[in-house]
Amino acid sequence: MTKILIIEDEESIAELERDYLELSGFESDIATTGNEGLAMANQSSYALILLDLMLPGIDGFKLCEQLRETLDIPILMVTARKEDIDKIKGFNRGADDYIVKPFNPNELVARVKAHLSRYQRLTQREKKTPLIEIKELAIDHLSRRVYLNDEELTLTAKEYDLLYFLATNPNQVFTKEHLLERIWGFDAIGDSSTVTVHIRKIREKIERNPSQPTFIETIWGVGYRFKKE
Repeated sequence: MTKILIIEDEESIAELERDYLELSGFESDIATTGNEGLAMANQSSYALILLDLMLPGIDGFKLCEQLRETLDIPILMVTARKEDIDKIKGFNRGADDYIVKPFNPNELVARVKAHLSRYQRLTQREKKTPLIEIKELAIDHLSRRVYLNDEELTLTAKEYDLLYFLATNPNQVFTKEHLLERIWGFDAIGDSSTVTVHIRKIREKIERNPSQPTFIETIWGVGYRFKKE
């Protein structure tokens, strides 16, 4: 049975999430503090994490960042904070989606299923292009590892998926909306700001000068293109 970790300090919300997930066939564990959530995430095998922001101990932003150091699974932030800056901050830390309280439990379950389905398709499908090499950049799709000048880079799951998609479709221009739908599967926050954030984070890791990118070009007024000589 697919296991999901709920990191939430409000007992009523945590139990509501668990009840609806279990009705949908998922097994769920609950952690009520950031420290407990970190320990449980590293000690057991979970397919997805539901993460609150306002936690005792390690807050959700910091915890997401620490989880991303070792885990390559979907992380969905569930929080009462709905400001755009918090959403962008969450995506910067490696979150895959951002759900605002109060939420519809059925929508929460639908998003969980969508992220799990997309993650499984991206990681389990047959790999048509196992190794991509462009100048000093190398992408090993069998192991989902990225190297720059033979040094391994650390990318989140969505950063990798976005980079791989662009690199396997070189010299084609994609709009932010197309990339959002292709990589995330649906409009997670109502606009395309998450694509902008992920492109910036990828450039910081693969470009010598992120302000003058040579791999991922911005086509003003249209979108992005991976340049391959």
